Amino acid sequence: MPVELGPLFTELNTRRLGPVRRYFLRHPVTTDVLVAGWFAVPALVAIALDADHSRPLMLAFVAVGAAALMWRRRRPVWTAGAIGFLGAGSLVATGTFDGFDVALALVVYAVAATRPPKIAWLTLVALCLVVGGAGWVWENPSSAQGGSGLTSRPGGAETLMQTRISSLSSILILTLAAMAIGTAVRNRRGHVCALIDRANGLAIERDHQVLLAAAAERARIAREMHDVVAHSLSVMIALADGAGVALDRSPDRAREAVAEVSATGRTALADMRRVLGILRDPQAPLGPQPGGAELAELVEGFRGAGLPVRTTFAGSALPPDAGLQLTVYRIVQESLTNALRHAVGAGPVDVVVAVAPGRVEITVTDDGGVGARPGAGGTGGKGLIGMRERAAVYGGVVDAGPYGTGWRTRATLSWTRETA
Repeated sequence: MPVELGPLFTELNTRRLGPVRRYFLRHPVTTDVLVAGWFAVPALVAIALDADHSRPLMLAFVAVGAAALMWRRRRPVWTAGAIGFLGAGSLVATGTFDGFDVALALVVYAVAATRPPKIAWLTLVALCLVVGGAGWVWENPSSAQGGSGLTSRPGGAETLMQTRISSLSSILILTLAAMAIGTAVRNRRGHVCALIDRANGLAIERDHQVLLAAAAERARIAREMHDVVAHSLSVMIALADGAGVALDRSPDRAREAVAEVSATGRTALADMRRVLGILRDPQAPLGPQPGGAELAELVEGFRGAGLPVRTTFAGSALPPDAGLQLTVYRIVQESLTNALRHAVGAGPVDVVVAVAPGRVEITVTDDGGVGARPGAGGTGGKGLIGMRERAAVYGGVVDAGPYGTGWRTRATLSWTRETA
């Protein structure tokens, strides 16, 4: 069955957020409404309590400013520009900020939290220049009413100057604080995102390793099943054909062949249960894999199926590495199975297993056929692919092709005592 990738990490499932913060992260529009209300409600209260200025004009500035703040999350820089010009226009037209100092802080925070520091500082400087310029050209509206304003009284100019400096200073301090908070939030988010990306990368790599392991296990099972089924069926077919031929002339030989067919089928069934049983039940009993000790029994089985096999063992005994011995066994088994399946004549099959320091060489030569066999060539057949995959585990190679009037398979496996 396919292996599913695990869920990736996100900010919601990684950070330990309370229910309120989690709600606002999932509902950003609600956050925009609250931010706009944070500016609009105090401004409306101030307008209601102030009877010296034009309320309709002030209400218009506040309404447009609240609408602009709804875009601070999606277009923070453009929103900052709109709030800056609205605040400057409100100061020039009505003589008051109408709460735009809070709006300036909100948009500066939004820019600092979502944009690079260079853009954030340029935005802050531009806002300070716009608001500062409006503050310097602003005059107290009461100065236009028959000289009864601040400038008509002694020291009125100094008082107006102090008022301008105080207002601009408070705005500068408020926006700088917003810049510091926004920068800290952006850095923290960047750190959290980097950690999340790294965790997701590790999780993806882990899942890919699981997929690769599953694919390798499927390939191993496919090789084992091919070796078991192909070998057993080929032997059983040969024995059954021989039993059919000898049924009339030699009933005893026919009964022996049929008994051998039954024994081969039981052995194949036991092997299949061993291979497939572990997939259904991890606690299934496991039997030992065949190795060098079973080569003689393997050859005798093919001889009983009517294939003349001559074996030669050169050098020392096979290394004690169970995996290497299984590879040797499977290569010999697959080569003899191909010879039994595709043999045309009655020529012998020579099996040579030579063990030398650092390598094991297997040569299986079939002189009983003419020309290439179907599915046994260098590029076709699952059996040859399986042999090459097994040999590659031990840094070996497998060559197979026509040889004289028959076919030859040669495999070389690398081996050192450290890998035994």
